Amino acid sequence: MKFKDYYEVLGVSDSATADEIKSAYRRLARKFHPDVSKEDDAEARFKAINEAYEALRDADKRKAYDDLKRGGFRAGDEFRPPPGWGNQGGGFDFDPADPQSAGFSDFFESLFGGGAGGRRASRGPSRRGADVTARLSIDLETAYAGGAQRINLSRAGGQKSLDVKIPAGIQSGQTIRLAGQGDSGAAGAGDLMLEVDVAPHRIFQLDGRDIVLKLPVTPWEAALGATIEVPTLGGRVGLRIPEGSASGRKLRLKGRGMPGAKPGDQYVVLEIQTPPVSSEDERRVYEQMRETFDSFDPRSEL
Repeated sequence: MKFKDYYEVLGVSDSATADEIKSAYRRLARKFHPDVSKEDDAEARFKAINEAYEALRDADKRKAYDDLKRGGFRAGDEFRPPPGWGNQGGGFDFDPADPQSAGFSDFFESLFGGGAGGRRASRGPSRRGADVTARLSIDLETAYAGGAQRINLSRAGGQKSLDVKIPAGIQSGQTIRLAGQGDSGAAGAGDLMLEVDVAPHRIFQLDGRDIVLKLPVTPWEAALGATIEVPTLGGRVGLRIPEGSASGRKLRLKGRGMPGAKPGDQYVVLEIQTPPVSSEDERRVYEQMRETFDSFDPRSEL
C-alpha cells in the first residue's frame, strides 16, 4: 500500500496547531461535500479529508503518525507497518460507531486499526450517518434578537427546507447543531452543523459583543453640546453630546451591544459634518465664523 501525507491532504504544515488543522478541515469539508460540490472528484476528496482529519485531530494518533513521517516516509512511498506496530494500543483501535471512520483506506486501518493482528472497522450496516457542515449567513438584527430562519439544502434526494432557531446574541463562528439532519445511515442520521456568519451591516460594526456606530453631528452640536436620538439594535435612545466635542470622540451606551451573560456596549464615534455652502447667506455665516475664530489654528501642533 502507499503512504499518505495527511498534512498535504489538508493543506497544512507538519507544525500546524490543532486549531489550524480543524479550520482547514472545516473549510475543505464544506468545499468538497458531495451534496454541495460540483467537482468531479468531490466524493473521493471528501473521504480523504475526513480520513486525514481523523488521523491528526487526536493527539495520540498524530504523534504516532508523526513518528512514522520522521522515519523518512513520503506520500506515495510503498508502506508496511513497522514490526510490532499492531501492539501500539493506546486508543488506536477503530470505533465502528464513529461516523467519520466510514470508508477509510487500508493505510489508515493498518495504522489505527491495530495492523494485521488488530481489529478492523466493521463494514456492516450498523453505521450512523456522517455529520454535515454548512454555513449559515444571518443579518445583524437576527443575531441580536434571535428568531427563526428558513434554509434550503441540496441533498442527494433533492431539495429540503428547514426552519433554524437562532438564539439571541449568537456570534460569527459559533455553531448551531440540528440533530438528525445530516447524512442518512442504517443506525440513524448524522447531525447538521451550521457555522454562523453574521453579515456586515449598513451602519453598525461588530467588535466582539460590542457594537460601533459612526454618528454624523453638526459643528454646533459638537461645539455647544446637544441631546440627540441615536439608533441601536434595540431601538432609538437619547444620547448627550458633551460641549466641545471633537471628531473621533467615543461615547458609550452601556449594555446596548449584543446580548449575552455579560451584554456588550454600543460605542458611538462622533464625526463632525460641515454643511455645504449653497447660498450667499450661508457664505456670509462662514466668513463671519472665520473672522470670529481668527485665532483658532487646528494645525498649530503640526
